[in-house]
Amino acid sequence: MDPESKKMLEETYAIVSENNKILRKMRSAQRWASIMRYLYWFVIIGLGVGSFYFIQPYVDQMQKIIKDSGATINQFKNIFPN
Repeated sequence: MDPESKKMLEETYAIVSENNKILRKMRSAQRWASIMRYLYWFVIIGLGVGSFYFIQPYVDQMQKIIKDSGATINQFKNIFPN
């Protein structure tokens, strides 16, 4: 092998090695981004479900109040007919 071809082959090998390192870093960054995206949505959905769990007693109380107020309004309508 002549020196010029050997030099080109070594330069090509160096470039390929550098590209391989860059591609591995890009793939690693892509994996972490994917993991973080799933974690992000898991937290968002978890907070939604968790907040509903903690707010549920208050929602039940409001539903009961609305239902009872409707019954009270109907009683007033029966007491004071038009």
